Amino acid sequence: MIEDEQFWGRQIPLPQAPVNGATGITALKQVGNRLQCQRCTHLLAPTDRLANGEWYCRQCLQLGRLTSQLELYTIPEPNRFVTAPAGGLTWEGQLSPQQERAAQAVRDYVKARKNHLLWAVTGAGKTEIVYPALAWALAQGWRVAWTSPRVDVCLELAPRLRQAFGQVAQALLYGGQEEPYAYCPLTICTVHQLLRFREAFDLIIVDEVDAFPLATSPMLQHAIAAAEKASGCHLYLTATPGDQLQKQVASKQLAVTYVPLRYHGHLLPQIDLQVAWRWRTQLSKDKLPVALIRQMKAYLATRQRFLLFVPHVVDLPIIARALQLAGIQGGVTVHAADVDRAAKVQAMRDRRIPFLITTTILERGVTFPNVNVIILGGDDAVFSTAALVQIAGRVGRSADAPTGEVTCYCHTHTKRVRLARGMIARLNLQGRRLGGRK
Repeated sequence: MIEDEQFWGRQIPLPQAPVNGATGITALKQVGNRLQCQRCTHLLAPTDRLANGEWYCRQCLQLGRLTSQLELYTIPEPNRFVTAPAGGLTWEGQLSPQQERAAQAVRDYVKARKNHLLWAVTGAGKTEIVYPALAWALAQGWRVAWTSPRVDVCLELAPRLRQAFGQVAQALLYGGQEEPYAYCPLTICTVHQLLRFREAFDLIIVDEVDAFPLATSPMLQHAIAAAEKASGCHLYLTATPGDQLQKQVASKQLAVTYVPLRYHGHLLPQIDLQVAWRWRTQLSKDKLPVALIRQMKAYLATRQRFLLFVPHVVDLPIIARALQLAGIQGGVTVHAADVDRAAKVQAMRDRRIPFLITTTILERGVTFPNVNVIILGGDDAVFSTAALVQIAGRVGRSADAPTGEVTCYCHTHTKRVRLARGMIARLNLQGRRLGGRK
């Protein structure tokens, strides 16, 4: 028997109605001459059928198979929580004056239930800026989701929120998790997991809102809208909002708070461009640019840890082999489908390995103390302007090591690379006006 709280604000697929009075909707609904999934809005193709003739949705299959024999059952969210004093906030840190002003603005918008964008430069302390608003919402008995399209962001965020809100029950939801679902006032989850909810949350905080795949996925944008209560609101967090968000801000459809300076007062590191002519031809011979090898050896000699970003997953083993042949050892590769991904990222955080060779999965939302960044093939189409800015933002994130180097090796200086350097220059100009320093 499924407990009632499992249905609160959620969508549970079942072949027949449970005895607790939960209401259901058809999982696959007829829309015109096609069936539409009521969990993810996917329109089924003629081939989306099982051997027994049943229809099923392949788009959200990773959340459990929905067939034409199932209904989605729910009980309206009751907000049945015991509120902790001060919203359960146990964080003892202190916001800078700039952060405090932004935090007050965010809290005011949340109190007014207004949708809002916090546009803050990488390393500005977006998470801490949100704490006062989150504490206020939890103190009101609101149910809150803090979500991101990137699982790495969720895995880094969860322990920080457990420490900052030590008196608040929290759930962490992502694909492949081992812990069972628990009904909690605060849920940290990937955006995909929001497809399991229906009008559950009074406040949804969307971290790295411009990140792939959320920015281009109608399904995930639907997930946020469907999981938010009709009376709820959402808060977007990013350092590099896309064109659509910027248009909403410009047309006054979306309120915005700007934070152009990092919390420790230092400016963003600028990208140093290095020409690596025909580096892929060299790689086909198990070789890499001489300047790159020299730079990495210098880092290892001084125990300077670093991240090496490469364009594609298929590049990882080839580049790792070329580095070994060049006498560079100690690093490990990591990518989105790596089963040891979380362990490798944690090992880098714990300073147990000197460097990671990674794809763009680590471009944002993760923090490693005192690292430099190298981008190989920064002119590849996979590195968008926003991605390059976010990658540069991995450097100098802590007050103990607020500066560092970002080096980008390119075959040619593409428009995206030039735009990324220009964006950083503009952000730093705003930062200098507020007293920012290199």
